[in-house]
Amino acid sequence: MTLRLHNYFRSSTSTRLRAALNLKGLDYDYVAYALRDDAHRQPDFLARNPAGLVPVLETSDGHHLTQSLAIIEWLDETYPAPPLLPADAGGRARVRALAGMIACEVHPLNNLRVLRQLERQFGADAAAQAQWFTHWVTETFDALETMLAGAAETGRYCHGAMPGLADICLYAQVWNNRRFDIETARWPTIARIFAALDQLDAFRRAAPDAQPDAT
Repeated sequence: MTLRLHNYFRSSTSTRLRAALNLKGLDYDYVAYALRDDAHRQPDFLARNPAGLVPVLETSDGHHLTQSLAIIEWLDETYPAPPLLPADAGGRARVRALAGMIACEVHPLNNLRVLRQLERQFGADAAAQAQWFTHWVTETFDALETMLAGAAETGRYCHGAMPGLADICLYAQVWNNRRFDIETARWPTIARIFAALDQLDAFRRAAPDAQPDAT
């Protein structure tokens, strides 16, 4: 199956999907959209995703899959090895919860369109946007650190000895945090897991600075 990834190098949701594709060992065509130039608002992209959000994974049969977590679960069902979710129901629930803390609590509040609306509606400058971003990261990462540090299920990665869905979300968010100079020293378990993930080729190749549109 030929896959085409419509994405943006600095988008954390795009980073998630690149990491998932790499972990699965899947090749894909890379199609870049400059979000700050509103390329995702143009008719050709909106025809693929009317919501105007990256990433979109285009399959060889003409389907356009949207929403990074839904796409990752589709990948896991379509290409089961290696699995991105644990085999047991309790483990799957834990990993989905950890991933959801980032994907459903941090990311929606700190997305580019939210930061732009803060500027338009409330006059929030770059410093105010950074303060907003940092606040919501800290709110969730403090809790995430406690959950990871205090759980026997936490191993080298978020859940055991193999990277999965929660690690994909964590890795992408830490990269996003760096844009606002948020250091991970406050969260030693998160920092340790990120460092371990950053040693893996599948994650390093997914990182924003490794993408063709990063220059």
